[in-house]
Amino acid sequence: MTVDEAGTLPLPWLAAPLAQALASHRGHALLVHGTPGVGAMAFAFTLAQAWLCEGEGDGGLPRPCGHCGSCRLIQGHLHPDFTVLMPETLRREHGWPLPDDRADGDDAKRKPSKQIRIDEVRLLIERSTRTSARGRSKVALLHPADALNTQSANALLKTLEEPAPGTRLLLTTSDPAALLPTVRSRCQLLRLNEPAAEAALGWLKAQGVTDTADAQVLLSACSGRPLDALAMLQAGVTARAWAALPAAVAAGNAAALAGWPVPRALDALQKLCHDALARATGGAARYFPSAGVPGRAALRGLAAWSRELERVARHAEHPWSEALLIEALVRGGAEALAPGPKAGRAPSRGLDTLVE
Repeated sequence: MTVDEAGTLPLPWLAAPLAQALASHRGHALLVHGTPGVGAMAFAFTLAQAWLCEGEGDGGLPRPCGHCGSCRLIQGHLHPDFTVLMPETLRREHGWPLPDDRADGDDAKRKPSKQIRIDEVRLLIERSTRTSARGRSKVALLHPADALNTQSANALLKTLEEPAPGTRLLLTTSDPAALLPTVRSRCQLLRLNEPAAEAALGWLKAQGVTDTADAQVLLSACSGRPLDALAMLQAGVTARAWAALPAAVAAGNAAALAGWPVPRALDALQKLCHDALARATGGAARYFPSAGVPGRAALRGLAAWSRELERVARHAEHPWSEALLIEALVRGGAEALAPGPKAGRAPSRGLDTLVE
């Protein structure tokens, strides 16, 4: 997530937005808007590293050199002037604990929070008032800012508006509209776009996806987001399995989704429904190879299946019997995708007993 000792960026397509941010951002609060899977977290860590870097880059702009004392402290998660606020689930995953985190005892048994809580924001505020330990600036990163609850977001407002001298705040979000307007209005916005196809394909190849056609299938499945494409492959979803999914669902073969977590299965089925609707109206598929998506399904059945998938998605955190749910979802998909008279029927109502 940070620039290494050789000065290598964690993701190659971050070079341009990093240079833009270093050259143009002069405020004390920056909101990075990036869709999931394009590297918003890596960008935020790299920018924070650049702000704290004790080396000097081209043109006199500070940049993360990767080998100064400050960069080494960030690489080791030990920088005293860098505060990272993430939901506890992400802190555990990426190794950025807060002082009150406990890995043993009773606290280890409780379910980790998915929010940035008010006591954590208060810790950030308290740290921002301290004198810089290394005599430069202080940086606080909130990733993602969407995880702020109402109380913690309100507690942050005063610091966003008027932080302690030498303090910079860096927030990330996948949807600025999900944040309080009072939070958005206090930040300068920077949009982090999806990388160009060539850059994404080159990076996937460096990660071991050597077949260009496979890489293109995975990128299409993830709307051009290379990190999501790699995560999908690491979860065992190959390009071949993805391309074969439309035919499997049309045949009612729930085994094609066996072992998939419910959110991933729902995402795949919603993308298939989207592509089937596009094909039924004369358009091209977006997420799957067009040739494999049924093109003669009736709109009425597809629209009903889409509504059913949306209804289930609202309950994605429910403790499902995953096998039964996926079987029901696939059965509804088979009915919606079928050509001929069956295509006009709404999907099976067998899901009602699972959702309600």
